[in-house]
Formats: sequence, C-alpha cells, structure tokens
Amino acid sequence: MSLHLGDTAPDFTTDTSTGTISFHDWAGDEWVVFFSHPADFTPVCTTELGRVAQLQAEWDKRGVKPIALSVDTAEEHLAWIPDVNEYSSTTVSYPIIADPDKTVAELYDMIHPGAGDTSSVRSVFVIDPDKKIRLTMTYPKSTGRNFDEILRVVDALQEADRGACATGADWQPGDKVIVPPHVPTAEAQETYDEVEEHYPYLRTARLKDAGAED
Repeated sequence: MSLHLGDTAPDFTTDTSTGTISFHDWAGDEWVVFFSHPADFTPVCTTELGRVAQLQAEWDKRGVKPIALSVDTAEEHLAWIPDVNEYSSTTVSYPIIADPDKTVAELYDMIHPGAGDTSSVRSVFVIDPDKKIRLTMTYPKSTGRNFDEILRVVDALQEADRGACATGADWQPGDKVIVPPHVPTAEAQETYDEVEEHYPYLRTARLKDAGAED
C-alpha cells in the first residue's frame, strides 16, 4: 500500500510492548510520530529508540506521542528494552509495536525488498490529530535518524497550521514565517507582524502573538 501526504493514516489493532492498542484510539487528539526500525538487538536501532526516549519531555511539550515498530515479537521488545535504557541512560515508556507477521509494516509500506532486507526499513510518519499523514521519510538501514530534525518538522507543521503560513529552509522556532503567495500584501500586513516583501511571491513575517490585541 502506498501512502501519500494528506491520506488518513490506516487504523489497526495490535500487540505492543505496553499491551494491545487500537491505533486511532491510542493516538486520541494528539500528534503522532510513528517510526519503524529493522530489528531489536541491533546497534543503530538501540541508539535510535534510546534517543526518542531521551526526548520524551520534548514530545510531551508539543502534544506528540511517539510509537515504534519492528517485525519482532512483544517478548523480544521487552527483552531488548533494558539494553536501550542502559545504553542511553533513559527509560523507554512509549509503545513498540510487535509485528512478526508484518501486517502493520506492509499496511504502511515499511518493507522494501529492493533495499536487500525483508525487515522493516527506517520509516517515519508524522500524523496530525485528524489522523492525516503530514510527513513521510525513509532512511537506509545503515543511517540513524536525526530526531531533533523530526522535532523541528513537528514545530514547523504546528506553526504553519497556527498561522496559515509556510516555513523556509532551516526554519527554527522564533524565525520568521513565509506568507502564502495568494495573500495580498495589504491583507498580510493586517494578519502578520513585520511583513517584508523580498519579491512579489516571497514575503516573510512574524505571526501575531495569540494573546495580542488587534
């Protein structure tokens, strides 16, 4: 199954390291970062799952629930988690989906035979509270992900939703946003602060503070 941006993230019910979940019910009204890894008891995956646990306060601050998947059993996840915790000096509290029959991995197109492996690749899905897929990324088996970048993406998506705007290259929280090209400059000046026109199609601005008066 090929999933695209804007699609509804498929629902499923499955066993995890924290018990059985129904995905949409578990997600509730929060954002989700759903990521797969090739296998338990492997080096790169150990560093990745530990890093996600270290960032738990950052996920919480943004209203994000992380959830992992590999094609291992729940028992294997539970046996491996102590290694992850010890290596990264953290505590993995988010669920790791058990998918030994590859049902969920195939539902989310996480099995890429051309990559030379029948295990799940390093996929990432950012899913919003409406269960819409907002971002997809796939990394090779040999390359660990930069979860600080995934946090940045969540920040950018949430900022864009809040201000009906876009964000430029390397955008960080606090930077100016980009005014949509279809919005006239006069209207933009009423909607945003510090509007600057670089070209007719490229204008930067700051979002008005949520509590500021007009």
